[in-house]
Amino acid sequence: MSYTIYLSGEIHSDWRQQIKQGIQENNLDIEVLSPITDHDSSDQVGIDILGQEQNNFWKDHKAAKINALRTNNYISRSDIVIVKFGDKYKQWNAAFDAGLATGLGIPIITLHSPELTHPLKEIDGTALAVTETPEQVVEILKYISQA
Repeated sequence: MSYTIYLSGEIHSDWRQQIKQGIQENNLDIEVLSPITDHDSSDQVGIDILGQEQNNFWKDHKAAKINALRTNNYISRSDIVIVKFGDKYKQWNAAFDAGLATGLGIPIITLHSPELTHPLKEIDGTALAVTETPEQVVEILKYISQA
């Protein structure tokens, strides 16, 4: 069975690469989509394309809208959305992506440390799996990919 997955959330660790490597090592027929993970490129895209802004609100607004074009398109094309919440930064975009996927009827898998279980209880409540490591995500993908 072939799947398309979207890897949403935290951008300060190599969790995406670990999942991609696990997919490759296990020869899984899975297409992987993700946001732009270069923070500066993502933040600057609005003014890089549409021009400078005097007010940071409008700079962020432009970037958010352009990034949303990519994110909304990729999530709607996905069979599963994997949402990683990191310990250090607040991933508001990951929470939004989880809600968007759920609203579209696309199942989510959350990935986070046990310390975040309480603050993420509502999001975890909508997930079909709650994981703590990229390896657990790969094991789930292996399991559901079996013929």
